[in-house]
Amino acid sequence: MTPELEKLEQEIISCHKCPRLVAWREEVARVRRRAYMDWDYWGKPVPGFGDPKARLLILGLAPAAHGANRTGRIFTGDGSGDFFIPALYRAGFANQPLSKHRDDGLKLIDCWIAAAARCAPPANKPTTQELENCRPWLEAEMALLPNIQGVVLLGKIALDSLLKLPGYAGIPKKEVAFGHGNFYHPREDLPWIMCSYHPSMQNTQTGRLTTEMFDQIWQKARVLLK
Repeated sequence: MTPELEKLEQEIISCHKCPRLVAWREEVARVRRRAYMDWDYWGKPVPGFGDPKARLLILGLAPAAHGANRTGRIFTGDGSGDFFIPALYRAGFANQPLSKHRDDGLKLIDCWIAAAARCAPPANKPTTQELENCRPWLEAEMALLPNIQGVVLLGKIALDSLLKLPGYAGIPKKEVAFGHGNFYHPREDLPWIMCSYHPSMQNTQTGRLTTEMFDQIWQKARVLLK
């Protein structure tokens, strides 16, 4: 972690911009789920995580209430992470297939994971204003990751969030439609973008997103990186 990324991480963790999200994340951390009653929940915004030299940025939606909001690391300790991290491992983007807690030894290789919203939202649905409040964190993060060549977007909200960042904001949305496997490189001076269904249990347990479909995303990303 570079000093600049460490400083940004502390700023993200200290954020109280969204009263609804602050109240929810802290209530979940206080009440806890029965299976995790012995856990000291994180209960704060969840910063990005990964390789500071990453060529690939992965953008998700938000921390899970009893996943990253409990463990303090994105895609850690929930069903989405149990599906997602093994896929990164198979593609060579992670050193192990497990993501259970912050000190489990997981290291990401050539990729960085961030989220459109940094706090766990009720019903997994951040409001438009909450996403707006979080956007500066993503913009600052990308500015501190100088080697990014491509972005994999996990879900439509991630795509919408990216398209509001400088550089991408001028691209007509109709030219960059969301669809699993959709690939775009609208400008040579911007990282390419590729869409994927989010690895939520709602998608993976219904068969909307299969292991094979997900693996194809990371295999293609690996080929696209120069």
